[in-house]
Amino acid sequence: MAEKRAGPPPTGESIMIKKYANRRLYNTATSSYVTLEHLAQMVREGQEFVVHDAKSGDNITHQVLTQIIVEEEAKGQTMLPIGFLRQLIRLYGDSLQAFVPRYLESSMDTFSRNQGEIREQIERAFGGIFPFGEIERMSRQNFAVFQRAMSMFTPFVPGSGTNGAGPAEEREREDIATLKERLNQMQSELERLARRREGE
Repeated sequence: MAEKRAGPPPTGESIMIKKYANRRLYNTATSSYVTLEHLAQMVREGQEFVVHDAKSGDNITHQVLTQIIVEEEAKGQTMLPIGFLRQLIRLYGDSLQAFVPRYLESSMDTFSRNQGEIREQIERAFGGIFPFGEIERMSRQNFAVFQRAMSMFTPFVPGSGTNGAGPAEEREREDIATLKERLNQMQSELERLARRREGE
């Protein structure tokens, strides 16, 4: 069957995409095969879809969306800096891994809400300096929100500042080490309370 562009989604529900063993993707709403490029366009148009393995029925939307990003990056449209990728890889298996998805999602939500403002900044700066300062300000706000959220779980983590005025990277490592220590202490306390309850 010839590949066609995906049509509009059914009202009020996500489009079902099936992935077959031959790696072909089938749009059940339009009864047509689609490509990763088609799915990328659906995302840009705000069309919701879920991808299921046709054989097992497993939801593989996450893997397919990740594959779309890999494809886009391979085309030379790189948006993920090497430093960011390295930091992300380091966090896999880390005790803070569980907090990263929510933080990244929150940051992107904030960025999306501020797209209009950012576009205006770029237009005003056209021919001049790219407004990194404004984007840095928004990033700092996002990180402050993340720190406040973390403080609910680790209320004894110092808010800012360290002993001495070492390089920024050293202070960041110390803050992360402190955060890990507090998380471990909280986990130990929860385990102690759980054992105490079992003994009652």
